[in-house]
Formats: sequence, C-alpha cells, structure tokens
Amino acid sequence: MRNHEIDYRIFGEEMQYVEVELDYNETAIAEPGAFMMMDDGVMMETMFGDGSQQNNSIFGKLLSAGKRMLTGESLFMTAFTNVNQGKRRVSFASPYPGKIIPLDLSAYNNRIICQKDSFLCAAKGVNVGIEFQRKLGTGLFGGEGFIMQKLEGDGMSFLHAGGHVFKRDLHPGETLKIDTGCIVGFTSGVNYDIQFVGGIKNTLFGGEGLFFATLTGPGSVWIQTLPISRLAGRILQYGVGARKEEGSILGGLGNILDGDGKW
Repeated sequence: MRNHEIDYRIFGEEMQYVEVELDYNETAIAEPGAFMMMDDGVMMETMFGDGSQQNNSIFGKLLSAGKRMLTGESLFMTAFTNVNQGKRRVSFASPYPGKIIPLDLSAYNNRIICQKDSFLCAAKGVNVGIEFQRKLGTGLFGGEGFIMQKLEGDGMSFLHAGGHVFKRDLHPGETLKIDTGCIVGFTSGVNYDIQFVGGIKNTLFGGEGLFFATLTGPGSVWIQTLPISRLAGRILQYGVGARKEEGSILGGLGNILDGDGKW
C-alpha cells in the first residue's frame, strides 16, 4: 500500500465522530476544523496540499492548494502523526447532524468522486483533488454537482453527509434521477449528467428546481437525505419570517412566549 494503513472506530448516532488509531509514524490528514481530540504523543502540523506522494514538489503542493480553493476548501490541511512508540488515537467530529462514511479506496478502484464539502479526513497518502464535470449542461445547471472532489489512493477515507446516508449499487445502464444536493459521492464508473425536469407545471410550481442529476451505472452511489444547503435554507426561512404553521394570533403569541416580543 502507498497510503498509511490506519484503524478506526465511529462513535455516536446523529452527531458522530471517528477515532483513528495510529501506529508509530503513521499519519492522518483532515480538513481544518474537523479536529476533536488526540492522545499525548500525536504531533499536529498544518501543511499545503494533502501530503500525498503526488504533491511532493513545491509546484505540486501549490497546484493542489489552488485546486482546493476552487472547491471552496481551505488552502491548508492538517496532518496528525504518532511520534511516540505504541498506539495513539486522534478523533475528528462531524460538522452537523448526519453520518460519517468510511471508504476503503482500494475496494473502489482507488478512486471516489464526492461532493466538495463532504470530505472529513483520510490516511496520509490519499490524494484530495478536484473533478470538473466536463459536459456543458452539467457546468451551466449542475449547481452543487459542477465542481466536485476526487479522492485517489489505496487507503481509508472518511466522508460526512447530512441526515440518513445509504448506498445504492447501479447495474450497467441503470439510471438514477436525483437532486444534485443529495449526492454524497460515487465510484469512477458512474456517469454523471444533468437533465431538465420538463413540464410547465413542474417548472413553475414544482418547487424542486428545474434540473436534476442523472447517475448511470455501473457503480456505487452514496446518497444523503438532508443536504446542508437544504437544512440551512429551512433554518433561514423559519428564522426571518412569520411562522407558517400558525395563524396570525397564535403566531404572535408563540413569538411572545419564545421571547421574541414581536406580533
């Protein structure tokens, strides 16, 4: 194996964290802000890029960091290395309610395509790159699915997604139509495209957007029930407007009881 071989355990139900066990000189990499806790003897280092063998040169590190900027991620990643003899543990927490998905890249042809905000942490040596969806329609209308992350290597990687997460295996030629925000990731053999919903009533009154993604097998797809963008939109909707589920009198009374003080 080119990547460091790490053991792990996942704790919790709705607000999970993953505990990674490191042998001497083993390293895990993580997104800034994912760190939760670590044993004494683990050294933390901030670095450009992902520390993979593909980015050893200065140019490679700058290129990797630049790609991460395009996906909206930080220029830096954090490496956690066990510098003492014996096993040490470091833990990474999920940023919002959902599930942590462990993926052994060697079991998926050493390559997974995932949403740009779903990567949590991985074994050192995993290359965290960028994947452009090259079709014109995908680029213009793909929304969350246009620029994605690409995880390459033969080690463990961990993704995080909102709500309930499940895996769907697609047979050759089998197509799944899905909201772009509900896609967590898929294997390299899956074809990704964008399709117009169609129908004047669907377009004007459907409330589901004008386009959805189509995923065609063969391959595996991981799907989330609650994208963070949908959760944030619903919180904003209820935070700034009147209560939709209550009448005007009850709505005002509810606001007073909540301490809002507004009718």
